[in-house]
Amino acid sequence: MRLIPVPVQCVVMTTVLELVFSRDANLKPYLADLEGRVFRIHISDTNAIMFLGFSHGKAWVHSTFDGDPDVRLNGTTAGFARMCFAHEDPDELVFQQVLKLSGDSDAMLRFKKLFAAADLDWERELRSSFGDFFGTRVARAAHALVATEQKLTEGTKQVLQGNLHAMDIPDAERLQQWQAGVEHFSHQVSKLKGRVTRLEHRHEHLCEEKAES
Repeated sequence: MRLIPVPVQCVVMTTVLELVFSRDANLKPYLADLEGRVFRIHISDTNAIMFLGFSHGKAWVHSTFDGDPDVRLNGTTAGFARMCFAHEDPDELVFQQVLKLSGDSDAMLRFKKLFAAADLDWERELRSSFGDFFGTRVARAAHALVATEQKLTEGTKQVLQGNLHAMDIPDAERLQQWQAGVEHFSHQVSKLKGRVTRLEHRHEHLCEEKAES
């Protein structure tokens, strides 16, 4: 990605999106809903910045934009690869902070609906637009990047668990056991409080009866 100039990346993305959106008439209402909206895409590890916009029922991707974008989308190359090639749920990636969104929530929702309806398969579309060699090569690189990130994440988790164990800090299983114990104790305390309250009421009632007699 670092070797491919950003303007060239923009041409590739524009070509793919135009092909996908033009061949499916059902997507026209979604495109119309995004008329005039602009999304700033920042790939943090390559420092590539692109702008995705919608105009006259079409999508465009440029390397520069003079106005203020409606939405800002930030993530690493691996993060975008997980969304585009590994087909991971964008909402889950945002929840995990793999991708970061900010800006107009209405534009975000319309954008999400468009791409959900388009069901975009980047590997297939790259092959169709630029040939099997280019499409396959990009897809393999993306899948390899996702696999590498997963290995690093898993390795980091194992190292962290090992350090926590060495420091005698409770792991997730022990914390769950403690939480269950605390919840059980809290339940028992609540029951005891209920009994004390009932005894207090009974005592007050007996005192009132004795005073009346």
